[in-house]
Amino acid sequence: MDRGYRGQGVAKTRVLISGMRRGLTDELKAQLRRRSAIEPAIGHMKTDGRLARCPLKGTKGDTIFAMLCGCGHNIRKILARLKVLLVLLFGIVAELTPEA
Repeated sequence: MDRGYRGQGVAKTRVLISGMRRGLTDELKAQLRRRSAIEPAIGHMKTDGRLARCPLKGTKGDTIFAMLCGCGHNIRKILARLKVLLVLLFGIVAELTPEA
């Protein structure tokens, strides 16, 4: 299994590798779990949510673009749930209406 870049030649920064057990504090473990939870969402936004090359200029543009992609992702999730709810609602209404 390839773990990729492991920080060869880096002196000032500590590189954390997946599967590390020694030297991790509870706070670092929590941060790593949070990152693992976020990674699939970022992947979905890249493929489905048009989080690709940023057309906005500068650091502020990058931030705005990422926030807008996140908002779009959340709106798509809400709309998908509303669609399911609407289908269930129409199914219930169809069962309750008497046939002619």
